[in-house]
Order: sequence, then C-alpha cells, then structure tokens
Amino acid sequence: MANASSAARPAVLSDLIPGTWVRDVALVAGGAALTGLAAQLSFPIPGSPVPFTGQTFAVLLVGAALGMNRAALSMAVYVLAGVAGVPWFAEGTSGFVGATFGYLLGFVAAGILVGRLAERGGDRTVARTVGTMVLGNLAIYAFGLPVLIAVARMDLGTALVTGAGQFVVTDAIKIAVAAGLLPAAWKLARR
Repeated sequence: MANASSAARPAVLSDLIPGTWVRDVALVAGGAALTGLAAQLSFPIPGSPVPFTGQTFAVLLVGAALGMNRAALSMAVYVLAGVAGVPWFAEGTSGFVGATFGYLLGFVAAGILVGRLAERGGDRTVARTVGTMVLGNLAIYAFGLPVLIAVARMDLGTALVTGAGQFVVTDAIKIAVAAGLLPAAWKLARR
C-alpha cells in the first residue's frame, strides 16, 4: 500500500514501522478501532442530532499517520463494520444512523485528503498541520451537512449552526492538539 520509495524516505509516520502487508492490515484495523473508540467519547448537544465526539480527531490523526490508501481503507472498514452492526458509532450505535450518516461518509473523504496531504509533508510543521486538519474538517462537513439538511429537514442556516458552527471551538482544540503532536512525532522520528 505504501509507495516503493517509502523504504528510503517515509511518506507518513506509519511508514516508519517495519513490515509489509501484515503491518498494513494491522494499521488499517487499528485506525478503524481507534475511530470506534474515539466515537464513544460522545456528548449529546441539546437541540442537535449531531453529538460532540472524539471521532473527528481520530479520523484526522489516522489520515495523517497512515497516508491516503491505508486511511481510506481504515475509514471504509469503520463505516462498513458499523453499518453491518458493530456498535462503534457515536453513543454505541450502528447501522444507518440517519442525520449523522453523511459525517461518516465524510470520514472516508477526510482520510483520503488528510492522508494525501500528509504524504506530501502536510503534517511536518505546525502551520502545515493546521492547514491539513482544517481541510480535513471541511471535507467531513461537506458530506455531513447535506445529509443533515435532507434527513433532519433543516434549512441551510440552521444546519450550518447545528451541524458545524457549534463545533468550531472543539474542532480548533482538536486541530491545535494535532498540530502539536504530529510535527513533534516527526522530530522524534528523525532522532
């Protein structure tokens, strides 16, 4: 799954772990499990079908750490297993979760985008990491908001506030943590 040149110069942090396809399978499964675990950090928001969760933080970290292909597979496994009945969506739910299902689809898109940007060095400095994570969050909202509007029958303004606006502060905190962790991990890896 990693490109041939990853042996000479790692594209993403997980390329530093020796191995082949067994490593890749473990990383994909681990990324899905981390996202499922982070989804259990869930707090309902009064008046909103969208809870605050740790999922987006996990999705962005998985994307940056695994790279585009492994992150996309990891998020696809997460979504497909949850649809099939694994109770690891927010609040221990599974199946097609209605108004929030678009966000889950956005996780796959964010994994692809953040993973690709990380492969190009988008997680090596604080500024680049912030940009990468902001774009990843926007990808999640690009899928989440249209489904929220359709399923919850909200107008655009209400959906923007309910499905995105009230998460600005928590998203900023998650991005700040990632912007500290990822460049620091690269510095440690270079030692």
